[in-house]
Amino acid sequence: MSSGEDQITAWFAVQRKLNAKDFPIGIGDDMAEVRLANGETILITTDMMLDGVHFDLKKTTLRRVGYKAMAVNLSDCAAMATIPVAAVAAVALPKGFGQKELKQIYRGITEAADKYNCPLIGGDITCWRGKEPFAINIAMISKRAKNKPVRRSGAKVGDCICVTGSLGGSLYRKHLEFEPRVKEVLKIARMVTLHSMIDLSDGLSSDLNRICKQSGVGAVIDAKLIPISKDAKKSGNALNSVLNDGEDFELLFTLSEKDCRNLLSKWEEPLVITCIGRITASRKLQIKMSDGEVRNLPSGGYDHLR
Repeated sequence: MSSGEDQITAWFAVQRKLNAKDFPIGIGDDMAEVRLANGETILITTDMMLDGVHFDLKKTTLRRVGYKAMAVNLSDCAAMATIPVAAVAAVALPKGFGQKELKQIYRGITEAADKYNCPLIGGDITCWRGKEPFAINIAMISKRAKNKPVRRSGAKVGDCICVTGSLGGSLYRKHLEFEPRVKEVLKIARMVTLHSMIDLSDGLSSDLNRICKQSGVGAVIDAKLIPISKDAKKSGNALNSVLNDGEDFELLFTLSEKDCRNLLSKWEEPLVITCIGRITASRKLQIKMSDGEVRNLPSGGYDHLR
């Protein structure tokens, strides 16, 4: 079953028919693509984060929040194997916030920006008059690498399903400290042909379902193969944590079996890549449990509209 977010996104997509020549990629991917007058294109994304939902300022710092706000957009660039170019930021400040707080946010934003050569070039500042919480929004543009942007809709029957890093338990720390996989994915895209990709922001069960829905395919993943983080193992149910916690910001991608073997045999970077399953023709999302039983896998990740 599609999430509330996916349902309304699909509704938005059919309200206006975009000219594919001018907008090669529209609503429904990690970034949209716009063709310019000279024939070149840019890609654009935006993410808003709220105190009490994406972070808790009682437990973390404004600098960490600034870093995360920038990093989630960089992760969108990674999800489509594109090169970050520049960003703008807008903030809604609680009553009492001023220059001191803005400088802390800026330091966090630029910490992430400098790592990936994606400068902050502008923005907007607004202030609440009541007790409303802090909010921050960043919009980012990127450009194509030598490869075409990798979309969610290209998975093919027989593809291997791979993930980077380890999954689950992000709320312990990772959701504020993760590294967007920008540099690694550009190397991967030079080595092999990626058929589909998404970053794991809402959880493996939900984000793999998005690839399946948009590609018109199914998938079977093997519970024993999924790389479980140390933090996920602290929870009472590590597999549920891996499938549904969200905010891992690792990459989930599909590619041919031949390319998968080639990538795994030649990959020498510290970032671990793991094959966790296959794309099927069933149009069902399923998981093979440790006892060999194959079960249907519902989308249980985060949904803002649930």
